[in-house]
Amino acid sequence: LAREVRLDRLVALKLFPPALAALPALRERFLREARMAARLSHPHVVQIYTVDEVDRYVFFAMAYVDGETLGARVRARGPLPPSEGARVLREVAWALGHAHEQGVIHRDVKPDNILLEAATGRALVADFGIAGLKHDTTSQHPDAVAGTPEFMSPEQASGGAGDARSDLYSLGVVGFYALSGQVPFSGTTSAEILAKHITQPPPPLSEQAPAVPRRVARIVDACLAKDPSERPDSAAQLAEQLALTLEHRKELPVALRAFVKHDARLDGPIVLLWPPLALMSAIAAGTVGGIGVGFGVLIVGLALAPAGALLIRARRLLKAGFEHTDLAPAFKVEIERGREERAFSVGPRATPLERMLRAGGIIGIGGSTIGVILASFFPELFTNGAYIAVFSTLAAIGWPSLVGHLALLQRRRDIDMEFWGGLWNGRVGRWLFRLARAVLPKRAIRAAMTHRPTELAIAMAAEQLFADLPKATRRQLGDLPTVLHRLEADAQRMRARLEDLLEAGVDPRLSAERDAVQQRLADTVAALETVRLGLLRLRSGGGTLQSMTTDLAAAREVGEAVDRLLAGQREVEEELKK
Repeated sequence: LAREVRLDRLVALKLFPPALAALPALRERFLREARMAARLSHPHVVQIYTVDEVDRYVFFAMAYVDGETLGARVRARGPLPPSEGARVLREVAWALGHAHEQGVIHRDVKPDNILLEAATGRALVADFGIAGLKHDTTSQHPDAVAGTPEFMSPEQASGGAGDARSDLYSLGVVGFYALSGQVPFSGTTSAEILAKHITQPPPPLSEQAPAVPRRVARIVDACLAKDPSERPDSAAQLAEQLALTLEHRKELPVALRAFVKHDARLDGPIVLLWPPLALMSAIAAGTVGGIGVGFGVLIVGLALAPAGALLIRARRLLKAGFEHTDLAPAFKVEIERGREERAFSVGPRATPLERMLRAGGIIGIGGSTIGVILASFFPELFTNGAYIAVFSTLAAIGWPSLVGHLALLQRRRDIDMEFWGGLWNGRVGRWLFRLARAVLPKRAIRAAMTHRPTELAIAMAAEQLFADLPKATRRQLGDLPTVLHRLEADAQRMRARLEDLLEAGVDPRLSAERDAVQQRLADTVAALETVRLGLLRLRSGGGTLQSMTTDLAAAREVGEAVDRLLAGQREVEEELKK
């Protein structure tokens, strides 16, 4: 750490050892590498201010970063949370991508060369080109290689210089370490570690860090491919893949979060109070109107009271400006978050006890059910003592085993959340929202739509603009809502296909299809936005029906292009199955 007097700023100095600087070839190499690295200007690269030589001293001055290295952070406090780890990897990938475009290869990507700024948490990469210099200074040793053994690519471990894809391998090791606290390969000597990089497949990150989202784990695993051609095509592509994983984890608005976690289900006092209240109401009705009336009131109370409570909650969410279509992504986010938390605290796999209870439940309940079915055809079995004993034993084993299995399963999976998510996202949920809308006041508060998929937010805004137009104008644009729904559905299909491709990892063979799907998704969203802006101009008096008709025709063409893309993909998949 030093102070640059002329500009009155703190800088970090890196000095080339004078004994090595005395060697002309190494001195020139240091200056050349440092000046090349000084050309890099990026928010996530430590800026080099100057490269200079004074007498026998050769050095460069770079920005001083107040913080700690990623290595120090993991050693002191353990692995990074998945979202923070993905963010750091994305920022480092951005930095590497910028350097690679300038023809600069790092060659020594490791946690101790990644700085985390204390004030912002921003990741910055330091020491570009230094590994090559280290190799030159130790080249008198025949086994010397450039880099740090635990973080070196197989091609570097074999003695090669390495290229941009070698940096991606090292970044994969960094990601493995940052998210799990361990390196994929370790050993007692450098030679042992290097041999493992060359010959052994790395363990999947999901085995060492089960709480890491699958998309992130697969991206890290893809970076660790032995064959450079099987790694991501570039650091920029890697950063884009990581950015997509982070976009899927946006925070939900409080109204949706409260609904998904609490209001969507029947729990708490209502579960305890509604059956007794229904029974008391039935008894009172039966006293006045007879047993039939009381029985009817009991059935209605048990069936309609829960539906009424859920209907009130659906109405409350509608009043807050949310729609039924908002529930699917909201439940998905909470279920994924809960799965990660449970995987961290309990583990993702069933325990031996859980497997034993599951087997007991299947055998016990299945066997007793078969026993009931057989006895219904052969009533004499009910008088057979041995048969009754076997039936009773199976039932006694099956039901407690099932309850125990579900209790242990709930520790790994939020069964309750999954059940209510399925109910609200299905026909029952749609019916409840439709009924709640019928009794909703005309002017409900519209919520911010930042959590929604872009196509849904734009389509809903366009529908509202269309509804505000005069009736005659709406009649002339009669099929506009159909076009909007078609574009929205097409965008969702593209987004679902893109998610499937992301689940497959960064396989270079799928890169062309990913690019095509991303382009069609962008085209579809752009067509929706064009229609929305046209409606906005039409409502304000600055647009015409003719221009609106032209926009709709272009939007239909986009939808047809999406159909052709999906049809082509289906044909390819069918051919591959043959």
